[in-house]
Amino acid sequence: MKTLSNQNLNLKRIRTLLIVLVLLFLTESAFALTRNSDLTNPETLVPAGQSSGAHAPEPGTLVLFLSGAVGFIVRFARKRFLEFKRFLDLSISTLGLFVSAPVLALAAAAIKLTSKGPVIYKQKRLGKGGEIFRIYKLRTMHVHAERGIGPVWAKAKDPRITRLGSLMRKTHLDEIPQLLNVIKGEMSIVGPRPERPEIVRDLKRVICDYEKRLLIKPGITGVAQVYHKYDETIADVRKKIKYDLFYMRKMCWLLEMRILAQTFVVAITGKGAR
Repeated sequence: MKTLSNQNLNLKRIRTLLIVLVLLFLTESAFALTRNSDLTNPETLVPAGQSSGAHAPEPGTLVLFLSGAVGFIVRFARKRFLEFKRFLDLSISTLGLFVSAPVLALAAAAIKLTSKGPVIYKQKRLGKGGEIFRIYKLRTMHVHAERGIGPVWAKAKDPRITRLGSLMRKTHLDEIPQLLNVIKGEMSIVGPRPERPEIVRDLKRVICDYEKRLLIKPGITGVAQVYHKYDETIADVRKKIKYDLFYMRKMCWLLEMRILAQTFVVAITGKGAR
């Protein structure tokens, strides 16, 4: 995590330097335009060897001008990143479903042969702005696994999980159908994991800033997923929130690529499977 923080700190410094250079250019341009606002009007020109403050911009005007310019640059960069992110989501999801189609077909057949119930498991989750949607996953638990206990976190050697389901969770194969949620625009490839409405209702009462996770689209993978384990306690959730908020503050192209690369490593090694 320190390496990730240091790298993003360096990126922040580079962005800050670029913004300062842009501001210096804009400042010089503003003064130049003020000094030579109308070269065709003799009354606006200052005789050689004389100085005049009549046309110098007021400090308040200059501050407003610069703040507006900075705001425009930030909004432009943010908009372009979100467009890039959506393009990346659609590209990866479409390619991922196409490439994994044979594997999904085999997994579906294996699920039907080894346990009763549907192949695809649908579950209500909270998305951006608290909007409820149904997430798609390959079924890894026995049918009616939550009967009598309600929604609870999965735990190590959970008896509700089938043998095949345990293998699919270890390889994260059960997550592939969520690419459909990404194509529909309900999720993103990278973002905070979507949680169930009942669990969100309970956690937001005891964890400060928990609802801030709902300000952006949830994701299949993210900083918390690749650098943290499954939730088992409230302390785990508090730590996960810090990762999620870190991602929301530092969202950029490089961080997106780093998370995707780390996700590939996690999927290959089975790290964090439950």
